[in-house]
Order: sequence, then C-alpha cells, then structure tokens
Amino acid sequence: MSIIGPRPLLVRYLPRYNEEQHHRHDVRPGLTGYAQSHGRNAVTWKDKFKMDVWYARNLSFKVDLNVFFRTILIVLKRDGISSETSDTMEEFNGNN
Repeated sequence: MSIIGPRPLLVRYLPRYNEEQHHRHDVRPGLTGYAQSHGRNAVTWKDKFKMDVWYARNLSFKVDLNVFFRTILIVLKRDGISSETSDTMEEFNGNN
C-alpha cells in the first residue's frame, strides 16, 4: 500500500467492475487518492472510478503532491464526508 493511490474497496465489489474500472488496480492502493481529494463521498461511484482510472493512467509525482495537499485541505474543511443518499457512501452495486 502506498500513501497516494486509489482507495481499496471491498473485495466483494470486484465482480461488479466493468473492464475499464479494473484499471484502477494498475497502481498500488493508497490511504488517499485522486477521488478522495476531488469530492470524497459527495461524488458518484461512476465518477470515483473515472477519477481512479485517470489517476492510474496519469501517475506522476506532481499529481501525487496535488492529491496530498488537496486531501489535507478537504479533511480540514470537512468537505464531502456524506453522499446525497447516505451518511457515508452507499454500497457499490455495479454499473447501470
């Protein structure tokens, strides 16, 4: 596990990924990631996966620094803790 990378999800979600979403595993998982620094639980699962795949394909030290500092700001501001439908995040049920 690394500090920056897509957040690990529950193993039971693996069969629910589409082919594109599996690319989030092309990099090591992390304590915080691009999706967490760009909305946390306030973004949809579809958007989270898009951001995780984007991160895996655009991995760089500059992106990692951006994610690190954005995460600190979001945590301090307490942004994106809840989704629109849940106190945290609803279960991932796959693609529509």
